[in-house]
Amino acid sequence: MDGPKRSQLRVRLRVTARRRGGDGADRAGPGGGTGGERKRRMDAPLINSAAKLQRREIGGRQLAARGGGAAAAVPERFRNMQLQEEFDTYDHDAHLFVKLQFLKKRSKIIEIVAAKDIIFALAHSGLCAAFSRVTNKRLSFLNLSPDEVIRSLFYNKNNDSLITVSVYASDHFSTLKCRTTPIEYIRRDQLDAGFPLFESESLKWPGFVEFDDVNGKVLTYSAQDGIYKVFDLKNYSFLYSIPDTNVQEIKISPGIMLLIYDRTPSYVPLRILSIEDGKPLKLFKHLLHRGKKIDFIEQFNEKLLVKQEDENLQILDVRSSELIEISIEKFMTPSAFIFLYENNLFLTFRNRTVAVWNFRGELVTSFEDHLLWHQDCSTNNIYITTDQDLIISYCKSDAAADDGTASSIGSINMSDIMTGKCIAKIAANDPALSIAPRKNGSPSIWSSIPEALEDVTALFYDEDRNEIYTGNSQGLVHVWSS
Repeated sequence: MDGPKRSQLRVRLRVTARRRGGDGADRAGPGGGTGGERKRRMDAPLINSAAKLQRREIGGRQLAARGGGAAAAVPERFRNMQLQEEFDTYDHDAHLFVKLQFLKKRSKIIEIVAAKDIIFALAHSGLCAAFSRVTNKRLSFLNLSPDEVIRSLFYNKNNDSLITVSVYASDHFSTLKCRTTPIEYIRRDQLDAGFPLFESESLKWPGFVEFDDVNGKVLTYSAQDGIYKVFDLKNYSFLYSIPDTNVQEIKISPGIMLLIYDRTPSYVPLRILSIEDGKPLKLFKHLLHRGKKIDFIEQFNEKLLVKQEDENLQILDVRSSELIEISIEKFMTPSAFIFLYENNLFLTFRNRTVAVWNFRGELVTSFEDHLLWHQDCSTNNIYITTDQDLIISYCKSDAAADDGTASSIGSINMSDIMTGKCIAKIAANDPALSIAPRKNGSPSIWSSIPEALEDVTALFYDEDRNEIYTGNSQGLVHVWSS
């Protein structure tokens, strides 16, 4: 999401319109995980609840050769990291340009996106700020209307623009509105140069918009018309539509879409379409255990994963019809997934722990020293590098408070995905970690190291700049860099 280097990064970001009414602060979240309910139209809950099924799917380059030199170079990327900068999304003068009370209050950061030399930070209130890493100053707030609540961000690398998805008080926060603005115009603080997208679509609850980076497509659902539509992410042109005839959910994989229909007591009908033109590729039925709820159905290339309550995980090859079952004792329902398509692996998150599996149902890696801080496994606190070699997360720290109780301060841990080893971390008890001195002597960082690592609510790694950005519950964004 941050530039050409991540051209192969797969990001599925779904934002669903909420029910009519409310104050806008209780917001449905995107698949990238902004902390709200992500509507899923299945007749059974998927992975406990829709809010927990926030996920980021990676389809990147093949892993680079992991020779001794390459492996040794990885920790060097994070050596001598310092706290370089601090940005604040809160503005004492917010009342001058917004009229909603919750937009005027300090609010936690729920999403960070970096594009070129600009950092975008979205607060839970719906206020979104852009900061320049060239001047280290705030460029602007992206809320154009006094009653606009921004719900999610998406960096479109195809045309170097930022898409914002918003709701408005004037509409009782019930309809999603999308807008695209070129990064260059944001840099110049010329936000009026942007323009609205998908104006023909009525994205009221339970409608949604989903951005698919790998296939270069946008999927919308208009509940009013009962139609799914697919658009080109490069120029936003309409490609084709899919009637909502008993379709309960659509899952997107590289090159294909999986349509999940209303289940019967004994099976669920499934259809695979070409993502390019919507033409049917395969129609089949997957047998189910009667009376058992569906925990999840997921499609990853030719592999279909189906898990029912208190039943084994089934991995079906839709080409060969080969079926593999993994016992419930070995594979328990996770709270979230991250999929590494090119490596034919996937990560599971359960009870703050991370594991790597292959599609034969074998556990590949268990991680050491990588106990996640947040129970809900929000993928906004997790980053997978483009080479699929590292996972960077906000984790529980080994340090204890002065009174012997568990520390309220976490650490940023970088772990090798293939070995599970922790190769580097940013921790408050690291004596080498410091606040970078200012060249002009003027203070720009008011937080201490421990304060900057306390209650981190969003995390992003800019691979081009080799910088980690964290946001916390105070609405502050911190820049960690060597």
